[in-house]
Amino acid sequence: MTNLPEVPALLDTLEQSLRRYLSDRGIADPLLVGIRTGGVWIAGELHQRLELEEPFGQLDISFYRDDFSRIGLNPRVTPSHLPFETEGRDLVLVDDVVMSGRTIRAAMNELFDYGRPSSITLVALIDLGGRDLPIQPDVVAHRLALPASQRVKLVGPDPLRLELRELKP
Repeated sequence: MTNLPEVPALLDTLEQSLRRYLSDRGIADPLLVGIRTGGVWIAGELHQRLELEEPFGQLDISFYRDDFSRIGLNPRVTPSHLPFETEGRDLVLVDDVVMSGRTIRAAMNELFDYGRPSSITLVALIDLGGRDLPIQPDVVAHRLALPASQRVKLVGPDPLRLELRELKP
């Protein structure tokens, strides 16, 4: 049985690591963008903790997924909302769990449709490894190795917690 870490402790680690990363890179005015759904919850927490003035954005990458034609459209598609200009800005892209890299690729494709950011920093609560694409988080709270038959899911929003899920054979 895999013991999953508690989300509040992971958020503390993520906040501290992100502050250090932004400071080391000289990024003083980042814009946060969460990937629906879990990434939006995490971005909201980080936005509050970092006391950022500009609102954070939300991406729904449903139309940008590379398996869209195979699995169809998510029945709960909502519009993306970026309440700021992305051109020339430093973006912090937030996801809850990073594994294959495909979700992040889709999110970056959508972000570039809004403009060309100066930089994109990838932040994740959990990194499961297992990449299909060469995409790595810059800041991660916890790395976790799971058997191929398991995945971890962030559920919430109140309270935020991690659940271990078995894949159907």
